[in-house]
Formats: sequence, C-alpha cells, structure tokens
Amino acid sequence: QVQLVESGGGLVQPGGSLRLSCAVSGAVFTIYGMGWYRQAPGKQRELVATITREGSAYYADSVKGRSTISRDNAKNTVYLQMNSLKPEATGVYYCNAHVVTIRGYSSDYWGQGTQVTVSS
Repeated sequence: QVQLVESGGGLVQPGGSLRLSCAVSGAVFTIYGMGWYRQAPGKQRELVATITREGSAYYADSVKGRSTISRDNAKNTVYLQMNSLKPEATGVYYCNAHVVTIRGYSSDYWGQGTQVTVSS
C-alpha cells in the first residue's frame, strides 16, 4: 500500500507565494521520479514540474522562473515553491510519484489533490 498526501494549498493574492508539500508513505522501497500536475477549472490535468531521484528538475514553460521543485529522499517528500502567483495558476494540484514497493511492484501513484486559488 502506497499513499500520497498533498498539503499547503489555499487562497493567495496575485503576486503571492505558496509552498506545496507531498509526503509518500506505505510499502515504499524506492521512489524514482516525482512531480506536480495542475488541473485548472474546465481543463485537463497538465504537467507543472518533475524531478528525478538525483534532483534533476523539469518545468512547464508557464512556470519557469517562478516555481521551484525539490525533494527530500530521506523523508519521501516532494515540494513545489510557487512565487509571483498569477490567477492562471488556479487549480487543483496533484502530486505524482513513481514507486517501487517493497514487494517489487513498480507503478505511478497519485495524491488526492490540493486546491490553489489565486484571486484578489
């Protein structure tokens, strides 16, 4: 059993900042890639940022220069620091992790999502 729990979302003014966290727990042996995805109102889920186990990051063009993804492998946790937030950043943010369980099963897992609303 593997569980991902996001936290840190909420209502923020345009230009403000938020830091999202996602903790992975359960029958984890190794976590490889981790990432954040956003589903805006009326739109499909899209990639925001990903990070490898070694710390190499990739960002969608829409967030480059304003967001930073990081991870703490000892805590099985991935973070997304978002600065200079715009209303277009509004949506439900989902955490993703590729996990190899202690049983040897390899699969992508998803969190329940956390709401981010950027509005004045």
